[in-house]
Amino acid sequence: MTEDGVLVDTSVLIEFLKGNEQYGEEITKLLDENRVFFTGVIIAELLQGLKNMKEKQYLTELITAVNVLEITTDLWIDTGNLSLSLRRKGINLSLTDVAIASLAIKHNLQIFTLDKHFEQILGVKIYKM
Repeated sequence: MTEDGVLVDTSVLIEFLKGNEQYGEEITKLLDENRVFFTGVIIAELLQGLKNMKEKQYLTELITAVNVLEITTDLWIDTGNLSLSLRRKGINLSLTDVAIASLAIKHNLQIFTLDKHFEQILGVKIYKM
């Protein structure tokens, strides 16, 4: 099921929720193809930035329409090890983003993001429109 899946990062979802047509069309296409994946960290990031109840209702509907993957204890261990490896190379990324990368690598998902730092992580596939 995750073969052509796309883990949509918060940066892209913010543009989508703001009504950016370019990202709106692409996300809508991915939703129609049932290829969109979220994880709890992405959901929490979106919820913390909501401006009103209308946005919250829309986001709640969006969450129910996508595939949600949990970050397990084993994946947190992978995340810690990956973060350590990156830091030893002088690459300091947020634990949140390393967890998103670990999840994508584990489930063979592409990451749809505006954040260039994901490209520094070996094994991460970036989704291109």
